[in-house]
Amino acid sequence: MSEVILDTITGKSTATTITIGSTPVISASANSMTIRGEGSNQTSIQQGLCKAWVRYKTTSTAAVDDSFNISGINDTGTGVTTISFSNNMGNSTFSVGMVAGQDEAFIKFRSPATGSWVVSTANPSSSGTDFERLGGNVFGDLA
Repeated sequence: MSEVILDTITGKSTATTITIGSTPVISASANSMTIRGEGSNQTSIQQGLCKAWVRYKTTSTAAVDDSFNISGINDTGTGVTTISFSNNMGNSTFSVGMVAGQDEAFIKFRSPATGSWVVSTANPSSSGTDFERLGGNVFGDLA
């Protein structure tokens, strides 16, 4: 078995491809890196990574339990929370997935901006409801 130990791989051009056996597994060029996915498909590393996530509560005192790229939350009313990014998104067309740790929860993602987004939560019998466990993740382009 052979072992290669190095600190830097430098390509001979602006684009670099790493091949294992006869299979190209990683390709890189200016501000873009792809990795071989299933079959012969390529997956963009930048597009495929979650850019932010948060787990928080809005009952009693709103608080973040854990997060990545989230600077904080602002409870602006019963069932309404603004979540702010530590590092802004490149535009307001990012995607957000939200879940609540409670049955019959309605969650609405609204007011996306490069620095934040707003979440409204309710249950079937109330127009605005605070929840004990909420979670969200963001995919899109960082600024």
